[in-house]
Amino acid sequence: MNLFKHFFTGRRFVIAVPSLWLTFAFLVPFLIVLRISFAEADVGDPFGTLVTVADGVMTLKVKISNYLFILQDDLYVLTYLSSLKFAAITTALCLFIGYPFAYFMARAKPTIRPVLLMLVMMPFWTSFLLRIYAWKGILANNGILNNFLISIGAIAEPLHLMNTQFSLIIGMTYAYLPFMILPLYANLVKMDVRFLEAAADLGATPFQAFWRVTVPLSKSGIIAGSMLVFIPSVGEYVIPELLGGPETLMIGRQLWDEFFTNNDWPLASAVTVVVIMLILVPMAIFNKYKAEQEDSR
Repeated sequence: MNLFKHFFTGRRFVIAVPSLWLTFAFLVPFLIVLRISFAEADVGDPFGTLVTVADGVMTLKVKISNYLFILQDDLYVLTYLSSLKFAAITTALCLFIGYPFAYFMARAKPTIRPVLLMLVMMPFWTSFLLRIYAWKGILANNGILNNFLISIGAIAEPLHLMNTQFSLIIGMTYAYLPFMILPLYANLVKMDVRFLEAAADLGATPFQAFWRVTVPLSKSGIIAGSMLVFIPSVGEYVIPELLGGPETLMIGRQLWDEFFTNNDWPLASAVTVVVIMLILVPMAIFNKYKAEQEDSR
């Protein structure tokens, strides 16, 4: 009994709770998807057949042709590269827009910081789907933006903004911008401003102090915000479907087609596993490299 209490108290309990959550929320579903990816497609069973029993003999069939097909098919290779490209552009734009806003929030008076923080979080009070549909009304040929530009004489004919890469990037940047601002603000608001005063005393200009002091000290916030934006952007489905148009290649749309149009769950699961590996492997390498750097200090 004392051993039981010792295990579920203190530091071990704090570690056990998120570990169990990650196990059941990520590891178990991932193992199920991994199992399906190696199975043989079956019309009567969308999960596919991995083990067969005939004449008292149990046979394990591990099918790797789905992975070979993904690596050899130009469509999937281009789709993966396109998804990574759009996710990287979205992350860069969110960082470019979000950093000044987070910096302004962190340097604002403490009395107005809650208001600014509420403005950043306010989009979450509205349905994600409704907010993306609103961009359809803004960017359509007869939408708000084109009508405004025509009314002021900036253009003579409506611009084709919908169902393009431009509309896709605009929608993704808008949707994920708060995920960049919040970790940056949490990092910048805790920064000791005496470092900036010391840089100024040593003759640094405001830009030099910002680039050599503020940016390095906010590196953890930049990394956290970039991860929060980049990872979901790679597998985004709703925004490419509503704003990207039929010619925009995103892996989320390919997954939908394989799961629900072609009804090929093993191939769709293989596509999912590859997406996860594309995201988790670089993250694991980066975390290992960062840990080694901290240990060497």
